[in-house]
Amino acid sequence: MSDSNTINFTNPPTFILLGIPGLERAHIWISIPFCAMYTLAMLGNFTILFIVKMEPSLQGPMFYFLCMLAVTDLVMSTSSVPKMLSIFWFNSREISFSACLTQMYFIHAFSTMESGILVAMAFDRYVAICHPLRYSMTLTNSVVAKVGLAVMLRSGVLTLPYPFLAKQWPYCRTNIIPHFYCGHIAVVKLACTDIRISSYYGLFNLFSEIGMDLFFIAVSYTLIFRAIFRLHTKDARLKTFGTCISHICAIVALYIPDLFSSLTQRFGHKVPLHLRVLITSMYLVVPPVLHPIIYGVRTKQIRVRLLQLFTHKET
Repeated sequence: MSDSNTINFTNPPTFILLGIPGLERAHIWISIPFCAMYTLAMLGNFTILFIVKMEPSLQGPMFYFLCMLAVTDLVMSTSSVPKMLSIFWFNSREISFSACLTQMYFIHAFSTMESGILVAMAFDRYVAICHPLRYSMTLTNSVVAKVGLAVMLRSGVLTLPYPFLAKQWPYCRTNIIPHFYCGHIAVVKLACTDIRISSYYGLFNLFSEIGMDLFFIAVSYTLIFRAIFRLHTKDARLKTFGTCISHICAIVALYIPDLFSSLTQRFGHKVPLHLRVLITSMYLVVPPVLHPIIYGVRTKQIRVRLLQLFTHKET
């Protein structure tokens, strides 16, 4: 490994992922909660997909968006956690250059896709609460499919420059990445050239995509809250607001770790490296775990159907 630090290369054959630098001795213990969370994420999101597929009454716009979110969670966590666990358990730190760029693309593309789906779900709540009579006419299956395709194309196209730019830079210092996955900034920081284009494009993506998504979500909920406060009774206001709780929790679970992780990667030089890596892991692992729990507990139709499945098995 010491030789790999000094050899000059344009595109290294492999990168070395350190896992969580400074906490190598605790990798086995750290792997336990991560393995548990990944298992819960797999079970929870596959359960959501199964219930929506098997229950005809759940096959509507809100649940289609929920299925999109579940698929996105499955891909995003699977793109990072298995490699993380292989580092923790088997010290399997090597990753080929092409596999590194592929992992980079999938993680960033699907995290952006998840943000776009939350915007679509905010629009769904806006139409359901502010224009309930037009809900079925506005959010038809065709519209839902077009929205899903637009979200997928946007994230896929805007993430493409990440691996293409990273592939063009010369790497002549080291091939050691102080992380457990190939994040965009973590990789391009190893280049021995001016990487301002990559850095500026990453910031552009962060503030244009995430910033724009948060703006549309904020507008949707401003209109939703106005409609809620106009309701005549407190019970009606609480009941209507209750339909938004799951979505609001999902927004908080995604955006706070995501923004904190992105900003600390670029500007948090005083934050200890192991803490920065742990914060990043939260945004990759926690939302896929929380989303099925949030929607399973808060959404009555899913909760009832889940209870029916378990009681049916018991009888």
